[in-house]
Amino acid sequence: MRAIEIRTPGGPEVLVPAERPQPTAGPGEVLIQVAAAGVNRPDIMQRMGRYPPPPGVSDIPGLEVAGTIAALGDGVTTFAIGDRVCALLAGGGYAEYAVAPAPQVLPVPRGLTFVQASAIPETTFTVWTNVFERGRLSSGETFLVHGGSSGIGTTAIQLAHELGARVFATAGSEEKCAACERLGAEKAFNYRDVDFVAAAKEATGGTGVNLVLHMIGGSYLARNIDVLARDGRLVLIGR
Repeated sequence: MRAIEIRTPGGPEVLVPAERPQPTAGPGEVLIQVAAAGVNRPDIMQRMGRYPPPPGVSDIPGLEVAGTIAALGDGVTTFAIGDRVCALLAGGGYAEYAVAPAPQVLPVPRGLTFVQASAIPETTFTVWTNVFERGRLSSGETFLVHGGSSGIGTTAIQLAHELGARVFATAGSEEKCAACERLGAEKAFNYRDVDFVAAAKEATGGTGVNLVLHMIGGSYLARNIDVLARDGRLVLIGR
């Protein structure tokens, strides 16, 4: 099959086509004929030599794809050959074929193209796990997401808003803040000139927010705790 290799760390020009063996679906996995692959920050970092793949994972970049099921591994009964799907991968998405564990595969939503669907899994799985399963955000609660204009941030804003939470966000410019508000944030705070702790407390009548999602941590830790309501939750992802 054709795949895209990173010949040496560098800019986009180091991504080159190559011939690779077609992977096979093992037990509990599916083989996907890839129609489109998403692009995420880890792909860029891997291309630049700053994100080595985990042991045992393909060196081909790409963490999410959309396409059709080409083969089923033993024990997979939830999909059929020919199904339109999108999937979260540990790597290997920049190729004509990719393998994914069946639990990390979703049907392509009706009305979406493969290109659109290929941008769903990485951020959606991350947000659902961290905001709704670990963070336990529920309808009517207040939620603050930092980096609201990022891939994780835009997904978190839309899902939380759709499920009935009051959503606040931080971003680094007025343009980015406006984009967050168009996606469903009640208010977005420009962290360059606004104290998000004071602003969020004012917006919540002094109580603070029930949940904070932050991708960095570090110097924000004390302020994130300060902005929380009583029994609030702080979820940190990344480092």
